[in-house]
Amino acid sequence: MQRINKNVVLGLLTLTSSVFLLFQLYYYKYYLSPRNGAVFPKIKGNKAGQDGSRWHVVKKFISLMSSQNIPVHLIDPLLLGLIDTDLKQLRTSPDSSHSECRYLCARRDFTTFAVLDKTWKLEVGLFRAAERVGFQWLKLQSKDPRLEGMDDLSGMEIPLHYIFRLAAHAIHLVVFYERSGNYLWHGQLRLKRHMDRKFVPFRKLPFGRYPGAYDKLELISVSIDGLTVQIPKEPSQFLEERSHSRFIECRYREARSFFQLYPDDVSLDAVEFRKKAKALLHLASLTLNSLGVRFWLSSGTCLGWYRQCNIIPYSKDVDLGIFIQDYQPDIIPAFQKAGLPLKHKFGKVEDSLELSFQGEDEVKLDIFFFYEEDDHVWNGGTQAKSGKKFKYLFPKFTLCWTEFVELKVRVPCETLHYIEANYGKEWKIPVKMWDWKNSPPNVQPNGIWPINEWEEVIQLY
Repeated sequence: MQRINKNVVLGLLTLTSSVFLLFQLYYYKYYLSPRNGAVFPKIKGNKAGQDGSRWHVVKKFISLMSSQNIPVHLIDPLLLGLIDTDLKQLRTSPDSSHSECRYLCARRDFTTFAVLDKTWKLEVGLFRAAERVGFQWLKLQSKDPRLEGMDDLSGMEIPLHYIFRLAAHAIHLVVFYERSGNYLWHGQLRLKRHMDRKFVPFRKLPFGRYPGAYDKLELISVSIDGLTVQIPKEPSQFLEERSHSRFIECRYREARSFFQLYPDDVSLDAVEFRKKAKALLHLASLTLNSLGVRFWLSSGTCLGWYRQCNIIPYSKDVDLGIFIQDYQPDIIPAFQKAGLPLKHKFGKVEDSLELSFQGEDEVKLDIFFFYEEDDHVWNGGTQAKSGKKFKYLFPKFTLCWTEFVELKVRVPCETLHYIEANYGKEWKIPVKMWDWKNSPPNVQPNGIWPINEWEEVIQLY
């Protein structure tokens, strides 16, 4: 009996020793091996190690671009986030480490760069040079949206994205274009049928799911991991822009169809109104942007953009929306300083706020403030002579950028739902006689202002 117990004990000891030995081998291979770096997350690495392959691909790409005189700048979200934390140090004392790889060895499938279209044209020479140093490449292009309003040019295609692949890493080069609204734009990444969908894991690309719009960038040079690269001067600001950069085009084709059914008003009065409304919208944008207040095209101005890519000539005003949480007391003084006197102020910050400013020759600017509920948003309306309140209900929406009358401006991303809520299913048919209290399908009574509050909530100037 005792002999059997000894065998069992020896067997257990042998098994335990084997498991411990295997654990040591596993721990050494995956945690302590110099080839795989330290125990800590792979932010730091070594250019000679496995993580260094990314550094070598980036180095080769930068050298390639330099040899072709193509100025590129780094816009990779992961790397800019890492750089931003050390930006002050990188500006004052350039990185001089040639052994430690703090940034470019970070684990990722891609490194993303950007190029301005106007800075280079000779792509054939680039492709040949890229192949000579081992890169495989893919070019993605599509129709130029800037020409969609021109029948004879609307089929022209422009390059939007390039992918350069070497070994297990790829460089995504995003092409930015200057638009007439004085901003930068990049297109959506769409694969055509004949393209290799396994060339890289496209769905992981941080740019290209949607078109994007950005303010023009100021760039600076920094040295990271021994390589000099250009980056946005304020990386955190660029990354914030990226999170709200989605862009949607005006529907030029549908606008042409609309004007075939309803010929555009080209009378002198219509031309003059559009000119003044455009100037008023530009001034309003400049004023609100200076305060950092988000706004979007609303009501008739939004309908004009969506339906006919232009200002509706019989609307007689410019309509903007602002979320109430973005309200600032400085809004009224800022518009007055810009030469737009307050015409009326209805409601209050807590309920149904609406501002109207007087532009040139009876063209006014109406600003509606939107309030968010659990399942919808709404803005208010007030009838001055009776104190009656009205509420206009909209489905919840997010904001996208667009271009309208040579201006980069926001609109609801879910534009059709927004338009249908305000104008119904027949929004394509022009309606010149519009009663703001009864015509909108989303309007409903919202009580009456108490008489003792009229002095505060009904202000006419």
